[in-house]
Amino acid sequence: MEKSVATLDNGTTCSAWNYCGQRLATGSVDGSLSIFDSRDPGSSSFTCTSKIRVHEAGIVKVVWVPPEHGDAVACICGDGSLFLWEEVVEDSVLQWKHCKSFQSKANKVLDVQFGALCTSLKMVLAYSDGHVKVYELLDPLELKNWQLQAEFQNVIDSVSTFGRAMCFSASISWNPKRGENQESSFVLGFNSDTPQLNSSKVWEFDEAHQRWLPVAELALPADKSDQVFAVAWATNIGRPYEVIAVATHKGIAIWHLGLNPDLDGRLPVEKVALLSGFEGEVWQMEWDMSGMTLATTGTDGFVRLWQSNLNGVWHEQAAFDSS
Repeated sequence: MEKSVATLDNGTTCSAWNYCGQRLATGSVDGSLSIFDSRDPGSSSFTCTSKIRVHEAGIVKVVWVPPEHGDAVACICGDGSLFLWEEVVEDSVLQWKHCKSFQSKANKVLDVQFGALCTSLKMVLAYSDGHVKVYELLDPLELKNWQLQAEFQNVIDSVSTFGRAMCFSASISWNPKRGENQESSFVLGFNSDTPQLNSSKVWEFDEAHQRWLPVAELALPADKSDQVFAVAWATNIGRPYEVIAVATHKGIAIWHLGLNPDLDGRLPVEKVALLSGFEGEVWQMEWDMSGMTLATTGTDGFVRLWQSNLNGVWHEQAAFDSS
C-alpha cells in the first residue's frame, strides 16, 4: 500500500533528500526553499519546518552539503545564480541563514556537486559556456570561505578550439569512495551545441602537479558528440572497478571504469550495458547506498529501478508512476 510521506506546495520544482539527517529540501517556482523534518523519531511522516525566500527567480535544483559540514543547502535558480544557505543557532534558536552567493552576468550555473574528502570539502560548478570551476572550502566551519582552485573546460584535448559554447544543462557526480589515499575525482557531461564538451569525462586531481586531469572518456567513438542528460557514480563496495551510469538520447549506458591507469595516465573503460525501454529523456539518476540498484526518472513520468543479475545482465526491476 502506497503512503504519502510529505505534502509539497504547488509550484515545487525540485527536491533533495538528506540521508544522514532524514530531511527533505524542496525548491519552488517562486524562489522559496522549504525544509521538511519528521516530528517524531522513526516516523515516516514529514512536515515543513522552515520556508525561506532565496531569490526572486525560481529554484531549479537543490543539493545538500555533505553532513559533516553542517546542515546546508545549495540552490541553483532559474537565472543561473547559486546560493548557499545553512542552518545555524542564533539567540538559542535554529534558523536558516544565507552564507554565500555565486552570480555571473555572462554565464549560468547549470549544476553543482560537493566532494567530501578526508582533509577538505570541494565544490564543482558547471557553467553554461562549458567551463568548470572547482572551489575548495578554506575553513571547514565557515561555509562562506571558498577559494577557486581550478577552472577548465570539459574536453580531453586541452588545445581544442571552438566558438562560444551554449550549454543547456550539465550533470556532475563525485566518486563517492572516501579514503586517506583516495584521489579526488568526478564525472561530468554536458548537453550543449558543442560536441567536444558533451561526452562524459572523468576528472581526477593530480596532487603532484596540483591540477585536474581527464583520465577517462565514457563514450564510444561514434557517440562522443551525444548530448548527456545525467551521470551517476555508484558506491564501490569491494569491486575491482568503478561503475558509472550515463544517460543520453540513446539510453542509459552502464560503464566499468578500471582502477589501474596506463602509461599515459588514462583509466580503462568498458561499456557493459545499455538500458532502454522507456520513453523520452532521463533527467535524474541515483544509486542506492550499496551501489547495486540504479533509480532513474525523466520525461515519461516514471521512477524506474534497475539491477544486474549474477551474470551481469541488467534489467528493469520495478517501475512506479510518479504522477
